[in-house]
Amino acid sequence: MGAPGQSDPGRHTIAGRSLNPCWQTHLCVCLFLFAAACQPREREIILACTTSVEDSGLLDALLPAFSTQHPEYTVKIIAVGSGEALALAERGDADIVISHSPAAEQRFLTGGHGRERIEIMANDFVIVGPVADPAGIRGLPVGEALRRMADTGAPFVSRADDSGTHTRERSLWRDAGIEPSGSWYMEIGQGMGEALRIASERAGYTISDRATYLALSHSLELDVLVEGDAGLRNVYSVITTTRGRNRRGADALAAWLSSAEGQSRIGAFGAEELGRSLFEPLVPASQD
Repeated sequence: MGAPGQSDPGRHTIAGRSLNPCWQTHLCVCLFLFAAACQPREREIILACTTSVEDSGLLDALLPAFSTQHPEYTVKIIAVGSGEALALAERGDADIVISHSPAAEQRFLTGGHGRERIEIMANDFVIVGPVADPAGIRGLPVGEALRRMADTGAPFVSRADDSGTHTRERSLWRDAGIEPSGSWYMEIGQGMGEALRIASERAGYTISDRATYLALSHSLELDVLVEGDAGLRNVYSVITTTRGRNRRGADALAAWLSSAEGQSRIGAFGAEELGRSLFEPLVPASQD
């Protein structure tokens, strides 16, 4: 013990009370944990995306390569329809979005919710259905195929989830002059994988992006029956958001997806396993 009026070098005082070294250590740990908890969660990038880029397996092929180059970030995926992905971002619940609903994306940007939009890839929509094709739509133009399905009451599965696919489906029905309704028209409110599964089980028809159909085709009793129409082109964009909490991480992911490496990996996806690329990269090399 030190002389009166002197402090013990092994102790510190707070509010007139001395703290032994053990308590000093506990206090330091608590202060460190508190300070860490107060820091922004800059490691996590929240990606809200259309279900097709997850159901097709594309993200499983891309994100490990991104993480190798950017180990400082982890990516949390929220796979929903494009409409819900944009709504999440509008509320500030996503840092970055991958969507395939151009009109909704433009409204999102006009509303001030997005910072940058880059068209990164494309594929096409197809109408798939039973091999026997009871509605007889194989090879028909899109509008004629839809009218024949409505006339025959052939089972049709609609995602009905405000996704990019659902938005395009509604547009195609509208262009064909048809308001689909009745027991033959099944609105399921679910993603692309589930819509394909139900169509296969019910010997029905649906509209799918080609990538998800091909990725799941081994488990489906469905054929591509209508394809190649200009109205079936399907463009995907990446959008960095205004209210996201991790702007730096979102910018890094958007830059990587549009880089030469990201575009190369997008273009190569599916070629080895399925014999064809499932997505067409859209960013010219000069823009990298």
